[in-house]
Amino acid sequence: MGKINVLVHGALGKMGQEVLRALCRDPELEAVAGVDLKANDKELILPDGSRSIPLSTDLESTLERYHPDVLVDFTAAKATMAAVRTAVKHNVRLVIGTTGLSTTDLDEIKSLCQSRGVGAVVAPNFSLAAVVMIHLAKMAARFFDYAEIIEMHHEQKVDAPSGTAIATAREMVSSRGKAFLHTSATHESIASSRGGELDGVALHSVRLPGMLAHQEVILGAPGQTLRIRLDQINREAFMPCVTLAIKKVVEFNEAVFSLNQLLGLEEGNC
Repeated sequence: MGKINVLVHGALGKMGQEVLRALCRDPELEAVAGVDLKANDKELILPDGSRSIPLSTDLESTLERYHPDVLVDFTAAKATMAAVRTAVKHNVRLVIGTTGLSTTDLDEIKSLCQSRGVGAVVAPNFSLAAVVMIHLAKMAARFFDYAEIIEMHHEQKVDAPSGTAIATAREMVSSRGKAFLHTSATHESIASSRGGELDGVALHSVRLPGMLAHQEVILGAPGQTLRIRLDQINREAFMPCVTLAIKKVVEFNEAVFSLNQLLGLEEGNC
């Protein structure tokens, strides 16, 4: 197989630019076009300065003209879902790292991909460390009755709690087979001081400048705690798994909703 042709949806955004940088470094992948609602020019110079690619605000016409193999999307939930519907119609495979997608959105992606036999990789976090963190948290969840998650992101992140924190909590509860025990405050002098709760897992969100993406899973038992900590210091952390997903998704004919299968972290290895 020759190079995999990639269209970046949200090409002018911070993650879009990082994806383009990663594509420039990988000889097996080639950026063929970018789409962004804020596009004012018809061409976009690649981050390495090697060449320019077509840039447009219109995804449909761009797909029809350049026929990419894969669309990569790290935008916002509403824009992502519109892009998914358009891309699947053109039999273009998907790599999606957008957070804030609802269970209804995920169900729709699954159904659309299944109906057309189109592959997709959808994950709340493309950091290798995040995937391993969730895997370790699932293992530990079987042995502890109490768990809390503190997720910390930059002040411009619009959704809370993060998609990664929600995914972590859900995977932990699934592995445990039942909800965690949760201690509520009998009196809160400030409302919601104990954070949110998902099946007994308390979720706390921090939003501050100077941060990118961080998460700590804390599990408690009598006389001891276990902490699993993730720190992502720049967006480059996501790129190895993004490029891996692009290369693997061309082999799929359905949607996959985690990176575990790509990394060999199947349930049996937990």
